[in-house]
Amino acid sequence: MRRFFAVALLLSAFTGPASAERVANRVAVFSGLDKITGKITSFDVYVDETVQFGALQVTPRACYTRTQDEAPKTDTFVEVDEITLQREIKRIFTGWMFADSPGLNAVEHPIYDVWLKDCRTDSTVPAPAG
Repeated sequence: MRRFFAVALLLSAFTGPASAERVANRVAVFSGLDKITGKITSFDVYVDETVQFGALQVTPRACYTRTQDEAPKTDTFVEVDEITLQREIKRIFTGWMFADSPGLNAVEHPIYDVWLKDCRTDSTVPAPAG
């Protein structure tokens, strides 16, 4: 009987639930829509750096993907600020965005929309100094 439990315990170690490994990336790839012109722009932002898109400032704090053998799940924790006409900075979004569900947590602004497209380890955009 003890042998049965030892074999069962050993098998459960190999057949237990698989955990998807999160891969931290250095670059978040966003798309932004200017509703006035109808133009969609794709832009790369390094984690903990800020890029301005129109009157919005986009700052990703983390950007995760899964290993290539896992189902794709790409998400980022991002902060988005608006620069008002009075030159004040107003936080309009803080939270997680998901590339596979762009409408779930996209930033919706009267003039601009921003959503996550992908996460990457590198970019053609030069890395910030420092």
